[in-house]
Amino acid sequence: MTIKGALSLVSTGLIVVLGFSASAYAQLAPAKPYTREELAQMAKVAKEHCGQAGQPGTLYQALCADTKPTPPAPKRDISGTWEGPIGAVMNKDLPPMTDLGKKLASMNHSNGATSVADSNDPLDTCDPLGFPRNTVWEIRGLEIGQMPNRMLLLAQYERIWREVWTDGRALPKNAGGDDPNAPDPRYYGYSVGHWDGDYTFVVDTVGADTAAWLDNDGHPQSKDLHVTERYERTDHNTLKVTVNVDDPQIFTKPFTLGTTVYKWLPTQEMEEQLCIPSEAQAYHNAVAGPAAEKK
Repeated sequence: MTIKGALSLVSTGLIVVLGFSASAYAQLAPAKPYTREELAQMAKVAKEHCGQAGQPGTLYQALCADTKPTPPAPKRDISGTWEGPIGAVMNKDLPPMTDLGKKLASMNHSNGATSVADSNDPLDTCDPLGFPRNTVWEIRGLEIGQMPNRMLLLAQYERIWREVWTDGRALPKNAGGDDPNAPDPRYYGYSVGHWDGDYTFVVDTVGADTAAWLDNDGHPQSKDLHVTERYERTDHNTLKVTVNVDDPQIFTKPFTLGTTVYKWLPTQEMEEQLCIPSEAQAYHNAVAGPAAEKK
């Protein structure tokens, strides 16, 4: 989004999403003009099929509201291009945090709880979105490529790519730990995957960098974070992704972070959605900072 566009939005009191070009919203554009009654019906059917309505009139909502029968899912194949919503259906009932978790969480100030100028969300300055936050927010387009020894996951926002190894290797030990031989942490961790039956691909990830937030609410994560993603292809055109978290340093028990239903869209072209530091800084200088000072 340009500074001019951001300034116009501020006058209406809207929250601005940083770092998007104008074309980044093409994916959210209505598939065609719909009446209010049609949108309401679409939202109802989309929520039944995908668990959420999606933004009104968008291509994602239209795909979720399509009730035509689809072929069965191919065995052990989740490859292709998938259309998703902006964000997952988040678990609103997280388990209690540990004392350390509470302490670290108190230091994080999300955009939803404060102004952009007062937030310390790493994404506001275009730090990497990080894992597993990238699996539940700004998800939109997802491309999956299967290779003999790995699965490639390519996310549209920030053009993130991940390698999920399927060659039988073990996850690294003590990634991000203090041992001199411990692997360095990575913003998107170290991942291995395997098939659970013919239609569900399971990804286990450790070693995610603790600088990233777990979610938009600013929940922290520790070096002991272990995330399990389940990619279940329920039919040819539907991919359900569930993100499960186990971080004993931060939370008192494992839990599901969020769930997303993607729809197959072979004609989709991935857009360039980048968070650009210079644009983010210009936005803070011209919009967020002055707006906070006027309060």
